[in-house]
Amino acid sequence: MLIRRMWTGFFAAAIFTIVTIASALAQPAQPPAPGGGQRGGRGPATPPLLMTTTAWEDGGVIPDKYTQASASPVSPALTWSQVPPGTQSFVLLLHDPEPVLNKGSKMDITHWLIWNIPGTSTGLAEGVAQGELPDGSRQVSLRSNAYMGPGAPAGPYHHYTFELYALDTKLDVPQGTSQEAAATRTAVVNAMDGHVLGKAVLVARFHR
Repeated sequence: MLIRRMWTGFFAAAIFTIVTIASALAQPAQPPAPGGGQRGGRGPATPPLLMTTTAWEDGGVIPDKYTQASASPVSPALTWSQVPPGTQSFVLLLHDPEPVLNKGSKMDITHWLIWNIPGTSTGLAEGVAQGELPDGSRQVSLRSNAYMGPGAPAGPYHHYTFELYALDTKLDVPQGTSQEAAATRTAVVNAMDGHVLGKAVLVARFHR
């Protein structure tokens, strides 16, 4: 009698196990959690915006043809990649962070500011023309509505910094004049606030 009860219990447990396994196999596969199953639920990191030039190595010395050591300096060719999705325009700022402007703490020398570069652009060719461009890009510098090459005097190198910003909008900032370069730069920076999707930086050195 005892043996019979043991076999009955054994068969009941076996049947329960089979039913449980069959039920589990019948469940639909669950989609993977957002983020590809990475720790913390975060997806793959968005690759950073990159900017390069063939005119010099990053951190290297700027050749004279792009500086005020030349009688007619031209802007260097720049290329960017890994553009953030949703980019509508770019802003490019070339400035010299070493000197201050009018004894201020918030503004240095604006060598080139160009905004509303189309979001489909992948760079700027060498020798960008002066003034507002056919594609709608607008530009200004301390001396003109065009590129102003580096002009640091003899002595320690100055570190000229190219900053590229990818924006999710175009900026409603007028062309302006060289006399208004500081005010225009302030207006562009203020208009960019809250619209920056990515940033790339390229640094180079120059002195006479």
